Amino acid sequence: MSPCFFLITFTPRSKKMENKIIDEARQGETLVVEKPGNGKKLFLESYGCAMNFSDSEIVASILSDKGFSTTNNYNEADVILVNTCAIRENAEQRIRQRLHDFKKAKKGNPDLIVGVLGCMAERLKSKLLEEEKLVDIVVGPDSYRDLPNLIETAEDGQKAVNVLLSREETYADISPVRLHSNGVTAFISIMRGCDNMCSFCVVPFTRGRERSRDPESIVREAQSLFEEGYREVTLLGQNVDSYKFQVQSSKFKVQKIISFAALLEIVAQVNPNLRVRFSTSHPKDLTNDVLHTMAKYENICKYIHLPVQSGNNRVLEMMNRGYTREWYMDRINAIRNIIPDCGISTDIITGFCSETEEDHQDTLSLMEWANYDFAYMFAYSERPKTLAERKYKDDVPEEIKKRRLAEIVVMQQKLSGGKTKDGLGKIHRVLAEGVSKKSAGKLYGRNTQNTVVVFPKYIANSEEPGARMEKEYQKGEYVNVLATECTSATLIGEVL
Repeated sequence: MSPCFFLITFTPRSKKMENKIIDEARQGETLVVEKPGNGKKLFLESYGCAMNFSDSEIVASILSDKGFSTTNNYNEADVILVNTCAIRENAEQRIRQRLHDFKKAKKGNPDLIVGVLGCMAERLKSKLLEEEKLVDIVVGPDSYRDLPNLIETAEDGQKAVNVLLSREETYADISPVRLHSNGVTAFISIMRGCDNMCSFCVVPFTRGRERSRDPESIVREAQSLFEEGYREVTLLGQNVDSYKFQVQSSKFKVQKIISFAALLEIVAQVNPNLRVRFSTSHPKDLTNDVLHTMAKYENICKYIHLPVQSGNNRVLEMMNRGYTREWYMDRINAIRNIIPDCGISTDIITGFCSETEEDHQDTLSLMEWANYDFAYMFAYSERPKTLAERKYKDDVPEEIKKRRLAEIVVMQQKLSGGKTKDGLGKIHRVLAEGVSKKSAGKLYGRNTQNTVVVFPKYIANSEEPGARMEKEYQKGEYVNVLATECTSATLIGEVL
């Protein structure tokens, strides 16, 4: 299953709409690089999942090397690029409206070039180029190296298209520009594409076949990030557990075939003060080797996102997930046995084709048994070109989908609230990521289980009013925090 999803999610703890990967707050974010250019200005706007934002960093790097500077005002841009998402219908509609806005801007600047990147490019290239005449350039996820040539073609008045999918492209040699970064955490793409043909998912058709990136380039990127002050990296892939690379050199004294477990160990060894996370795992591919590696290294965060999608075997088979309820429960038991303090989250789709009330109850019972820390919950929405669209009827009425989704949300709220309370009275090692949005005098970060922890930015040398500040903590520091209170989603504590 891809970490790209296709519906708005409900975060059970806060009831805010967001997603671990599709962050609603970042949708439509403009990306600016503080680097002088040769006069040409690029406006780069991104939508979708973490992989899309990672790709935008690659695009910014490629065009920055060609002399482009960036702007957050599209009215002063020479080139507008929109990195798109095809996973959710509402995301596509939002992007199409945005393209109409840019088409209006072309009336005032006929030389303006508008391009569509990413997952909508391959699927809607003819419609965007010919029918609606909204764009000049259409570029698929594997063709970003060709962008300078395509822009030149468009500057000559021709439409430019490259949506070819590749079996080799990983952009391993390109150092991404870190855009809108907090300077503490960063993504490292370790693979591209997906071979898992889940019946509800369009990702294999928009991002192509799975291929893994050279581990040496991954380690170099992790080392470089650490030297630049970053203290946490997330290894990113559609299904990280299927990472596999044939090593041609003897630099790594592990094995000739580098598995994900081996890669995880290599990255953890970059520096003990560099935290390592990963996303997303697939239940059919998660091995005990990965779990033992996580247990071995303190700096590998004790948190796994393991999408289940449904708790019913018939529905899982229709979804083409490749595992049963019993297999999934075995993987949860393995996590609990090998890493007892591991945080576990999941994804759930409710109202999939032909789902019955009994099927829905199976999902609720599995949630309660697994006792997830949190979950990302979706009502099924049919997407074009998927197996489900071709083979199954979307026959669960919307009102039933919404009611079942509400029941799942209520269940997860109960589980999440209990998990947060379990953190009270315990000491948590927290990586400070920035200033709390609610108080300038507090910092926030996450513990190893991915729970947000808020703590004082300043520590006084006594409890007397007006006492001199003895210590001011900065983002990027590790802090031991005793959790003394909590909200439904957040631990609040004192620095030890």
